[in-house]
Amino acid sequence: PTTVLEVLGAELTVSPVHTAAWGAIRPGAGLAIRFPRFTGRWRDDKGPEDATTTKELLEMYRQQLKQTKKGTAALA
Repeated sequence: PTTVLEVLGAELTVSPVHTAAWGAIRPGAGLAIRFPRFTGRWRDDKGPEDATTTKELLEMYRQQLKQTKKGTAALA
């Protein structure tokens, strides 16, 4: 990788196709961004070593699950 882009999405989902964090959540699956959108920002101020890591993606996914569980419990 040589370029860093800024991307937004609705959520992170488990995917049998995408390979980010492959096997870390479920065997034979990775993580994907649901409804990804390029913000138009090319991050010239960041190098590839500054981009979001697999470990950070996993943490974001786990935090998202915690928020979802809190919301579901509030509805019960």
